[in-house]
Amino acid sequence: MAHLVLVLDPIHPGGIQLMRRAGLNVVEAYDMSREELKELLKNADVIIVRSQTKVTKELINAGPRLSVIARCGVGLDNVDLSAAEERGITVLNSPEASSISVAELTIGLILALLRRIPLADRSLKEGKWLKRELEGCQFYGKTLGIIGFGRIGQEVAKRALAFGVTVLAHDIDESKRSDAEKLGVVFLGSSRNSFESLLKKSDIVTIHVPLTEKTRLLIGSKELKLMKQGAYLVNTSRGEVIDEDALYQALKNGWLAGAALDVFQEEPPKNKKLISLPNVICTPHIGASTNECQMKNALEIARKILDILKID
Repeated sequence: MAHLVLVLDPIHPGGIQLMRRAGLNVVEAYDMSREELKELLKNADVIIVRSQTKVTKELINAGPRLSVIARCGVGLDNVDLSAAEERGITVLNSPEASSISVAELTIGLILALLRRIPLADRSLKEGKWLKRELEGCQFYGKTLGIIGFGRIGQEVAKRALAFGVTVLAHDIDESKRSDAEKLGVVFLGSSRNSFESLLKKSDIVTIHVPLTEKTRLLIGSKELKLMKQGAYLVNTSRGEVIDEDALYQALKNGWLAGAALDVFQEEPPKNKKLISLPNVICTPHIGASTNECQMKNALEIARKILDILKID
């Protein structure tokens, strides 16, 4: 009998085709009621999700045959890892696939902030000619601080260096120092002191960390006050790493010149006062939303599932 794979959030069809060609019974179970889903889970061997579906303990326990939970993407914060571990279920993700897409969005957001591109576009379409009012600043010559120097952070660094930017990095993993040195990035260290030093020295700070108990509210009022007056903050990682109320105050009172946010504490965001500020650029969690990234994600996760199930 073929293994039953439930795809609970839409993924690129290439991954689905690969699994079906290998003989798996793949069911695309989108927008189902909780009861309908529980009924399907009774016979499921594998479930695949993106970021929308929360894989709770209740959902896991509804699948007595489950052996694999696959998250198509980077983070695993929407999966109850403890509940999966209790059941001996393998949890997979595809962290490699999204690095370039997220890095490119990050650079795009930085340029949009510095040159005030969204306001320029919007005002011109409204019939205004704000040439003098829209003076921005160059990326060249600035200092970019990268918090989290994993795959995405390193891809951001490569692109920023091409603009003639000084790049500083902080990561809790001291072994990232060698990666930084190879790229020509100044690795400040893995300590709290190095983290604070990065905040103080950077004109632009960009965040690329996973959401854990240690990174939740990593940037609060204390950290924002350490940043240079007139600096910029970019977040394409997870919304919960920033205290949104503290960020609102720092932007409202002019301490920070601007922020670009692709992620929010609640999605869609309910903190309308933050996203309504004129010095905030916001996008709806589109870091990995490129055709190339979605195809790579789906193919990568499909291959990992076939490997775990020992299917050639």
